[in-house]
Amino acid sequence: MRYLHTMLRVRDLDAALKFYCDALGLKETHRMANEKGRFTLVFLAAPEDEGLVKQSPGRPAPLVELTWNWDEEAYGEDRFFGHLAYEVDDIYATCERLSKLGIVINRPPRDGQMAFIRSPDLHSIELLQKGDALPPQEPWLSMKNTGHW
Repeated sequence: MRYLHTMLRVRDLDAALKFYCDALGLKETHRMANEKGRFTLVFLAAPEDEGLVKQSPGRPAPLVELTWNWDEEAYGEDRFFGHLAYEVDDIYATCERLSKLGIVINRPPRDGQMAFIRSPDLHSIELLQKGDALPPQEPWLSMKNTGHW
């Protein structure tokens, strides 16, 4: 498993970038705007981690992901922290192992690519398949979402 990023929701992207980049000194590595989803993702790295980010195979890491939803939302203080993300070698085997330990798979890996679980303190954890998505397979393909993530 490899640590990827921590996602934080922001209400004002310019103000957030001024804080994280200008004040804290993080560096923007890349951004993605999604017209259909109406959000922008901005990925930041600590200056000393820029080399690690550039060397990272597949998904760059370690990063902070700022998520700015274009339409205003009232998150409340408890929803500004988004999730931790880890890349795993086999998303199905990982989810099966976690299920056997009694951990609920809140968002099953129906696409062979992504799943979400929650910690006992209700922190969201995103699991992402290393490399290409695995072919969809049961029981994951038919599983419904459970709770929140």
